[in-house]
Amino acid sequence: MSELSFEEMLDENVKTIRNGEIVQGTVIDVKDDEIILNIGYKSDGIITKSEYSNDSSLVLTDAVHVGDTMEAKVLKVNDGEGQVILTYKRLAAEKGNKRLEEAFESQEVLRAPVTQVLDGGLCVNVEETRVFIPASLVSDTYEKDLTKYKDQEIEFIITEFNPRRRRIIGNRKQLLLAEKAEKQKALMERINIGDTVEGVVKNVTDFGAFIDLGGADGLLHISEMSWGRVENPRKVFSVGDEVKVLIKNIDGEKIALSKKFPEENPWLNASEKFAVGNIVKGRVARMTDFGAFVELAPGVDALLHVSQISREHVAKPSDVLSIGQEIEAKVVDFNGEDKKISLSMKALESSAPAAPAYEEGEPEGEEF
Repeated sequence: MSELSFEEMLDENVKTIRNGEIVQGTVIDVKDDEIILNIGYKSDGIITKSEYSNDSSLVLTDAVHVGDTMEAKVLKVNDGEGQVILTYKRLAAEKGNKRLEEAFESQEVLRAPVTQVLDGGLCVNVEETRVFIPASLVSDTYEKDLTKYKDQEIEFIITEFNPRRRRIIGNRKQLLLAEKAEKQKALMERINIGDTVEGVVKNVTDFGAFIDLGGADGLLHISEMSWGRVENPRKVFSVGDEVKVLIKNIDGEKIALSKKFPEENPWLNASEKFAVGNIVKGRVARMTDFGAFVELAPGVDALLHVSQISREHVAKPSDVLSIGQEIEAKVVDFNGEDKKISLSMKALESSAPAAPAYEEGEPEGEEF
């Protein structure tokens, strides 16, 4: 029996490896462009920078240190110079694909930082595997600028998984819609008509404001913004304002809101403040050919008939009055049931008898 040489005996005690095998080793040196691993083989393993990461800006000596243990995949047992060529990023990608496949099948909610913002969406990395989230699936509302998501951690699910075509699609919108539906359900179970709730102004339009109630939006119509008149909602509310509102009506998912709180109704004490014979001050709010409507308080308007403006003949109110002008007049009629008040400036002029509250020529049904 022939004796084995020292080299042959050494080879017998060293493990064998194959292309594609996963090995574990200890970092014995890190250079700018490669990592050297002791993998328990007769040759050391080499991981080049390009096989460690796709990030060209990565500083290898900052990411890996001598003494670190790593797993890698064998690309070549012998590169022609006796070295074993390894890959770290491909093994990580395979693990990442496996992880994402499991998440896709179970619809697990994943969380990862946004690594790249593109015109068409966001890119996130899950265990070195890239996931693309199209712009249409980033949010439940249209967002023109996605740059705010850069480096942020976001939650999403995988709704398409096809690694062979390098198509792994994430969906954040679905989670937001589900969360919104849960909050909406909880809100609807909690609120009732007549409740006073707090919310935040989400949007302001010409006809009203949409208020986020923490689960659903309610509409505060311009006619419900105040007991007084509101000409332009944008002069009253701004996006982000915190407001207290009344639940006026609930119709399915539609919520109608109001800031006309019953206890603040100006007509509650109007019979005392604007009793017949009282002298009051007010502001001319609007005019018609037959008279002027004077705001005595927010939500309380009174009619100053053209015949009651002066002892002298007045053809039309706009000849002597202007919108916004403050006047003083006497209350000559009060109808709390119909919420109608009639005024007379003429009654304050010396020796001027008070005239009837409503004179011929006033159109029936005119709202104050």
